[in-house]
Amino acid sequence: MVKPYFTRKNLIFIALTFFYALIIVFTGVCLAGGDTAILSDKNIVNLIGQSFGFASIELNSAILVTLILIAIYIVAFVTMVAYERRFAIVNNKKPTHILMILMYAGTFILSVIFSLGVGLLLQVNLKQDIKVLLQYIGQSMVLGSVIYLLLFGLLAFATMLVVNFINVDKPFKFWDKKEKTEIEDIQEEVDLDVSSSFDVNPEINGNAPVANGVGGAGGAGGASDLSTVKKVEELDDREKVFPALSKMDLDYDGYAIEKIESDDLTLQEICERFRNYLASEEKLYFSIETIRVFVSAFAASHFMILEGLSGTGKSSLPRYFSKFVNGNCLFVPVQTTWRDKSSMFGYFNDFSKTYNETDFLVNLYRANYNPDQIHIFVLDEMNISRVEYYFADLLSVLEYPKDEWKLRLMYLPYGFIPPAKLDEGCIKICDNSYFVGTANKDDSTFSITDKVYDRAITIDFDYRNEAFIPDGECGKITLSKSKLDSLYNQANEVEANKMNREDYNKFETITNFIYEEFDLTFGNRILNQIEVLVPTYLACGGTKEEILDFLLTRKVLAKLEGRFEEYVKNSLKQLLNVLAKTYGKGVFKLSEKQINSMIRKL
Repeated sequence: MVKPYFTRKNLIFIALTFFYALIIVFTGVCLAGGDTAILSDKNIVNLIGQSFGFASIELNSAILVTLILIAIYIVAFVTMVAYERRFAIVNNKKPTHILMILMYAGTFILSVIFSLGVGLLLQVNLKQDIKVLLQYIGQSMVLGSVIYLLLFGLLAFATMLVVNFINVDKPFKFWDKKEKTEIEDIQEEVDLDVSSSFDVNPEINGNAPVANGVGGAGGAGGASDLSTVKKVEELDDREKVFPALSKMDLDYDGYAIEKIESDDLTLQEICERFRNYLASEEKLYFSIETIRVFVSAFAASHFMILEGLSGTGKSSLPRYFSKFVNGNCLFVPVQTTWRDKSSMFGYFNDFSKTYNETDFLVNLYRANYNPDQIHIFVLDEMNISRVEYYFADLLSVLEYPKDEWKLRLMYLPYGFIPPAKLDEGCIKICDNSYFVGTANKDDSTFSITDKVYDRAITIDFDYRNEAFIPDGECGKITLSKSKLDSLYNQANEVEANKMNREDYNKFETITNFIYEEFDLTFGNRILNQIEVLVPTYLACGGTKEEILDFLLTRKVLAKLEGRFEEYVKNSLKQLLNVLAKTYGKGVFKLSEKQINSMIRKL
């Protein structure tokens, strides 16, 4: 669905403005006197005008046309401003930006020129007094505004009376919380206690963990498994419970920006241009193979780990890629106190009666409003705490079918209306969200388990690349999520890029030897990654041998690290011979380098 340029709120304002314009014209007709009067000068509106001291003015064609034009352009002005405001929101601009304010002012000036200005010209041509025209228009608008406000007020009070009369036995959410209001129709079934309504933030040593620099108290008594007991009448509106998420609903008027225009580039052109951009604009230098793996990896997994030495550009690569493609990037430094999902997604604070919204949650929520924009979440030094603790929920969700990528934040109590994009207390992990973790290898960090590695595409940064002079285009581009998916799909449709039976047989020769010698293998998840990653990497300009070498190194050989049995050294030497015999010496460069490194350690 394309985001509309008019919302229900806009249409309501336009309808009210149209009603106001009709009142203005009607009032002007009623105020006309003399021989040209359309209605009797004894009509109620004219009598009210006389009580205000308004002069009786005779109508002429110029005055009547001017009044009608003013009414038309009042409606046109409100309609155009509503459209311009929505245009700004749809195109990711602030409605209060100086350029938008100038646009509103220009629309107002044009409306005045095409209404009052035309009337003044007509009055001059008919050799009529301009002062009479302005006096008549002023009287009509003043009295018309008063009548409009009175009618609107009467209608509002009548609606309030009818609505409250119909719902007289039902609770009103703006009651005084100090009053012990009873809800009889609900209390007949439950005592309004909704135990386990909210997930409570586990506390560590009596203090709530810090999430993105925001701390808060958890559940009652500091217990990690207790649930907050709430009553419906004690819960504030969603604007107070979820202030940031509710504000975003207002900013977007509840509508997502479904489509973003994208530059027409191939995957290979994107890789080459991104590498040149990094070298030219950011003074960062990466091998083209690293760039190809990084770009193609998103096709196989929404989770990537950049691992290696400090200062090699691990954190910079995803951040500048987001900047390069005009995407959105959130940089989140992981803390040692992170123990569960509340550190990333926040938690309900029973003392403040609000949900502690983290930057991670807010940006994940924003991704739902921008499904065609690429969103990258960088978890810096993610292994400074145990990844399988705080990242476990998200890691599991990403294994589900994409339409089931939802993670529960809280159980909603009866009668509570959550923000628009929280479906029954669950946040949707949008398909345009990619998670990149950086990991250092030193004594201050925890080791990452195999189950985490298996779910991620891991790129190793073990050295700094030499500087080079960019050759070719190096400017930023606009790349939408739909365009990126289209490029991935095109790559997988090319038969020459896919793994054929001969490719599988050759690769299985290596993996079978590793299984027989080291009792190491991989499951269907990694096979699926190979099936997707190989054609995508080839579309980025690489070869099958390069990407298979990368996968063998990161998915299989990495699991041999730390093995010091006597037979391992001889088996590794034999593996080098099998690689040379199957693919040729020097073809699997990464694998050969890692095997030789392990042999030296043994």
